[in-house]
Amino acid sequence: MGRYDGRVAVITGSAQGIGFGIATRLAEEGASIAVVDLDETAAAAAAARLPLVDGAKAIGVGADVSDGAAVEAAIGRVVSELGGIHVLVNNAGITRDNLLFKMSESDWDLVMNVHLKGAFLMTKAAQKHFVEQKYGKILNLSSVSSLGNRGQANYSAAKMGVQGFTRTLGIELGPFGINANAIAPGFIATEMTDATAARLKMDVEEFRKLNAEANPVRRVGFPEDIAAAAAFLCSDEASYITGQTLYVDGGAKLG
Repeated sequence: MGRYDGRVAVITGSAQGIGFGIATRLAEEGASIAVVDLDETAAAAAAARLPLVDGAKAIGVGADVSDGAAVEAAIGRVVSELGGIHVLVNNAGITRDNLLFKMSESDWDLVMNVHLKGAFLMTKAAQKHFVEQKYGKILNLSSVSSLGNRGQANYSAAKMGVQGFTRTLGIELGPFGINANAIAPGFIATEMTDATAARLKMDVEEFRKLNAEANPVRRVGFPEDIAAAAAFLCSDEASYITGQTLYVDGGAKLG
C-alpha cells in the first residue's frame, strides 16, 4: 500500500517543473491527482503522463489561481470528479525579475497575485472541505529567495509572505486536523531556471554549474528532491509537524 492510497491531491502550477515532480511522486504513492494550471491543455497533457496506480485517477484543470471564481470552480470540479480533496499543494508561481528602480507596478502585482493571493484563495476554498472532514494537508512553496535576492524584490517578498501565511495556517487550522507546512527550494533545475539562464545570455549547463558551486553539496537540485520532501510533509507521518518551513537547498542558506 502507498502512503496516498485513497487520497486526492490538488497541485497548482503542476503542468511542469517542481509541481509536476510533486504530482508524479504522489501519484506513484497512490494518490489521485488534480493538475491545476493556467493552461488547461497543458494540465490535461501532464495529467495523462502521471504514473497512476491501483485505480487512481488524474485530471487536468485550467484555472487562474489569482481569480476567486476560477478557484472555487476548480475545487468544485476536483471534488465532483475525483470524489474529494485531502492534499493541497500551492506551487503556482511566476517571476518578473528586475531591480527595484526598474520594477513596474504590474511586475509587483502579478507576482504577488499568483504567489500570495493564489495560495490564499486556493487554501480558503480547500479548507472548507478539510474542516468538514477533520483532515487535510496543505503545502506551500516558498524559496531561498525569501531571504533576499538582488533583482527579486517582488518574488522575495511574496515568498517570505508565504512563510508567514503558512505559520498562521498552522495556528488556525491545527485544531481541525489540518497540517500546513512550506518548502523553500534552493536552485532547482527546471524550465523556469533554464529561462533565467537564457535571459542572462548564459549556457544552461554553465548556469547550473555556477549554482552548484554555491552550496555545500556541490550540485543543483531537481524536482525529485522537492517531491521527496513534499511526499513526507503531506503524509500522515508528518502529522505532528505544522507551521514550518523546510529549506531544501543543498545547504545554500548556511553561507
